[in-house]
Amino acid sequence: MGNDRTAPFLWKSLFFRITVFIWVKLIVLRVFIYHKIDWSGVALDLASVVAAAGLIELFVPGKLKRAAFWSLNVIASLILFAATLYYTHFGSIVTYTSLYGLKQVLQVSNSVKRAMHPETYIFFTDLAAAALLWFVWRRRSIKVWSAFPLRKASMAAVVALALTVSALSIRAEGKVRNELIRAEKLGFFNYQSSFVLEAWENSRETKFTDTQQASSIIQAVQSKFPYKRDDGEEQPKLFGTQQGKNLIVVQVESLQDFTIGYTVEGRPLTPVLNELAGSSYYFTNVFQQIGQGNTSDAEFMFNTSLYPAGSIPMSTGFGNRELPGLPKLLKAEGYESVTFHVNDVGFWDRDKMYPALGFDRYFDKPYFNNDEFNAFGASDEQLYRTGIQQLTALAAKGTPFYAQFVTASSHHPFVIPDERKHIRLTSDKYKDTQVGEYLESVNYADYALGTFIGQLKANGLWDSSIVVVYGDHSGLKPQYNDPDEVTRLLGIPYHEYVTRFNVPFIVHVPGQTEGETVRQVGGQLDMMPTVANLLGISFADSGYVHFGRDLMNTDRNVFGIRYYLPTGSFVNNDVLFIPGEGFADGKAVSLTTLEPVADFNKYKKDYYYAMALMKLSDEYMKVLPKRVME
Repeated sequence: MGNDRTAPFLWKSLFFRITVFIWVKLIVLRVFIYHKIDWSGVALDLASVVAAAGLIELFVPGKLKRAAFWSLNVIASLILFAATLYYTHFGSIVTYTSLYGLKQVLQVSNSVKRAMHPETYIFFTDLAAAALLWFVWRRRSIKVWSAFPLRKASMAAVVALALTVSALSIRAEGKVRNELIRAEKLGFFNYQSSFVLEAWENSRETKFTDTQQASSIIQAVQSKFPYKRDDGEEQPKLFGTQQGKNLIVVQVESLQDFTIGYTVEGRPLTPVLNELAGSSYYFTNVFQQIGQGNTSDAEFMFNTSLYPAGSIPMSTGFGNRELPGLPKLLKAEGYESVTFHVNDVGFWDRDKMYPALGFDRYFDKPYFNNDEFNAFGASDEQLYRTGIQQLTALAAKGTPFYAQFVTASSHHPFVIPDERKHIRLTSDKYKDTQVGEYLESVNYADYALGTFIGQLKANGLWDSSIVVVYGDHSGLKPQYNDPDEVTRLLGIPYHEYVTRFNVPFIVHVPGQTEGETVRQVGGQLDMMPTVANLLGISFADSGYVHFGRDLMNTDRNVFGIRYYLPTGSFVNNDVLFIPGEGFADGKAVSLTTLEPVADFNKYKKDYYYAMALMKLSDEYMKVLPKRVME
């Protein structure tokens, strides 16, 4: 085999081999995510790997180097494998803050398994081959890969050069807000470094000294945007018309707006929601704004009208704060607040978020008869069954209540037990498609909601309660559903962003029989202000800081979306905008035609305003006081 000690170091050393192995894997990751190779970014990938491997070569003792180098390879392989799965499932670049969600993985293991494809295991092929060769050569008593001494000064120079290149690239590209572009330009590991650096700098910098100062500055900024024309009315439309009424909110898992009114194989997909929308205020142009916390972020936004940070689930990152929110505002009006979820309350740290928001009680897994509907446990029917018992008891006390229900039966991967299906798709075109499974799961969720509404009516709660239904986020995963294929299967135009992020928002008030379709564009931040207006809660009088608008009293709107879209993305009355490195090289799509909009320069102010709002929300969260944890 030759003598390793007389061969050139770079060709025979573990330093070289491991560096090449990891570098090739980073190139593979680029192909998986970007479907192309940016060679300048590839060079920066190499610099980051050389820096890490060089530090091992410089500072790890000789006897431990082999283990250190292979450990680096194993760890890098696991990280890149996880990054591929993460991007496949969420469409975002994984960062260290995603570690906060590791304990949730078992709860969504079926969803994670769907993201695993044979090609994702390519990151471990060299490890498997090395293990096999080691086993064979060990049996033949052949000594391989002996270490080759290298002068420390040479390696130090290589490491210093690699670190310098990486540091300069981070400084040059670190201001690019679009996370996907920044990761492509910097390389995966350099991007992680830039993310850590940015997070550290943000944690040190706080624009506000306290919540009072934050409130005045935020209000001053918001007052400059023309949300509503001056119509001479002193009181907002519908203000306080439902004051003192119970509030029942149902957050439906993975519910997209196109499902309402949709017909599949000659049958209405959502007959219950169709009827509810036809006799309620139905907001057709509302879009998801969730961050890393997904469903829990949707709960957070509905209850606070504050932006999710995007970099961390709000329940995890801010569950230790005194969160302002609807439960506390209603408590001041004499309400009792409760929330229901069939999963364990520790999932997404809801055991921290619910007390922080001011809910009086929560009902989680132990309170429900577990019919083992899916990985979360009990079905939506069981959720509502337990819920109606508790609501009836609350109503008997004679005080108004706010009840939040978070459903789970229509959660990805949308597998409904065969005996629980209420619609069965027979067309071959739906066979083995996520679209078909999704439609069946939404139909079941609709059926279960119908049982709940029936129980509310039977128990006299329907006519004394505002009932709100909305979707937490999109259902059809983009990695499994090409928009053109979804368009073909559904027979309707389906845009990869506009249609996917469009969620329904329905508000039914007592005694309402005729519905009203509201086409004003809005986001999930706007839901709570809309409901608060009906209940007669004045944010102006209470000094409540919020970033959403009452959609019944808004003529023009703009709001940001991040995490599932690059930072800087926004929606206004006309377009959904996604930035490139900045505004000028971004892309806009019409909300009405779903076609690209070439001339979007007139929306530049909206871009900077949306960016400012998200930054102000982040800064406001920093000055919220810590709460005493039980």
